[in-house]
Amino acid sequence: MVLIPSNITAPESTLSQAPQALGAHFDAFELKLLSHRISAGFPSPAADYAEEGLDLNRYLVENKPATFMFTVKGDSMMGAGICDGDKVVVDKALKPKHKDIVVAVVDDEYTIKRLYQLRGRIELQPENPNYQPITFNEGSQLQIWGVVVGVVRKYSHASSRGSHQ
Repeated sequence: MVLIPSNITAPESTLSQAPQALGAHFDAFELKLLSHRISAGFPSPAADYAEEGLDLNRYLVENKPATFMFTVKGDSMMGAGICDGDKVVVDKALKPKHKDIVVAVVDDEYTIKRLYQLRGRIELQPENPNYQPITFNEGSQLQIWGVVVGVVRKYSHASSRGSHQ
């Protein structure tokens, strides 16, 4: 149960559903990881060969029984590169630390924010200046559900919608 001071309002950005367990029903699928990095500035010639495989389950999941996925709803974390519709991978077994991005339960709803531990109080801070932090003073209880360890985003593409031109 979360005890929240009366001046705290519900978060504007939440996670859209209960967590989904990872790994239990997914077939392993290995992506080819190219040996060259992609330049985000000027283009660079890259080799067309794979150096090694990348299994996303192994890459994102360290504690399989304690790792879950949520779908993000809202834009309060866009400054951290987490956007509406993204999937976040959350590890319940990790101990949250100062400045970790966490999933917390506030007013019986999941929310995703950055955790700040400041001289006798805890704040859940959004990564969008349009939203206010949620502050917990000494004596208040906060339930941290888990620590965000990864973000998955699927970009819109004609073939993923079933239309082939």
